[in-house]
Amino acid sequence: MGNVRPLNHSKYGISKNRFWELYYWCLQYGEWKDELKYKTDTVGAMEITDMPTSHNGRDATQQLAIRRVMLEQNCRLIEQTAIEADPDIYQYLLKAVTQEDVTYYYLKMVMDIPCGRTMYYERRKKFYWLLSQKK
Repeated sequence: MGNVRPLNHSKYGISKNRFWELYYWCLQYGEWKDELKYKTDTVGAMEITDMPTSHNGRDATQQLAIRRVMLEQNCRLIEQTAIEADPDIYQYLLKAVTQEDVTYYYLKMVMDIPCGRTMYYERRKKFYWLLSQKK
C-alpha cells in the first residue's frame, strides 16, 4: 500500500472506508484485463462438484458473456474517469490507480510524467472524487 492516504473527507466528501473501497476496486483492473484477454471460452469455467447446482436457466456461454460485459464496463469506467480527471496525463493516472506502489517518483523518473508533483496529486484526488460520483 506504500504511502497511499485516503482523501480529506471534509474537502472531497469521501470517507476513509469509501476511499479504500474505490482504491482496491481499481487495483482489480489488471485482473479484469487479463480475464478479458485470456478467458474467452467456457471450457474449464464450470466448477465440478458433487452438489447439485442451478444456473438460473443460464448456460455457461451466457454466464461468460455476462461476466465479460461487466468486466469491460468496469475497465471502461476506470479508463474514462482517468481521461476525465486529466486528458493530458490520463495514462499516468491509469497506471497509478490500477497498480500498487506506483509513486510520483516512479512516474517522473521511469515514465517521465509531464507535470509536477502537486498537479499529479490533485488529478489523482480528482480521479477518486469523480469515480466516487459514478460508482
